[in-house]
Amino acid sequence: MNDDARKRPATMDAETLEFIQGLFALVREGDTQQLGAMVAQGVPVNFRNEKGDSLIMLASYHGHLETSRLLLAAGADANVPNEQGQTPLAGVAYKGYLELAELLLQHGASVDGASPDGKTPLMMAAMFNRLAILDLLLQHGARIDAVDSRGMTAVTLARSMNAQETLARLASLGQAE
Repeated sequence: MNDDARKRPATMDAETLEFIQGLFALVREGDTQQLGAMVAQGVPVNFRNEKGDSLIMLASYHGHLETSRLLLAAGADANVPNEQGQTPLAGVAYKGYLELAELLLQHGASVDGASPDGKTPLMMAAMFNRLAILDLLLQHGARIDAVDSRGMTAVTLARSMNAQETLARLASLGQAE
């Protein structure tokens, strides 16, 4: 094989591309039954799209508890970040999906798994007033004093987003700045 052939990206035929797009559509829609049949036939559960979003990232981000449960039970990695470095746990902290946060933690999601800018799931929960998730993450040992790349903590991020309930909760924990 010459050097030019090695540098060219592999191209997919239309049928393969359609199959992959259909797979990701099933996940976004939360079609656990059809996805389960595909997983049983060997579809890789850690498959990722062009943005680096894994199947578990999309299922959890779209709030599909049963689809997420299926993927995790089949071995999906709860810590695979997308191309922006966002993890499924940070995504559900942002969206406010408590049951999904619990499920991801049960399947090994890193409670302090930070994105490249240093934001942790706890910071996401703090910024968007997700008190139940904030409490869950703290119960699982999340670092309340973590600092992102701009020197911001959960408290300063909550303040920047005017997340008053979060500020009150963090103050009650001795985290006022």
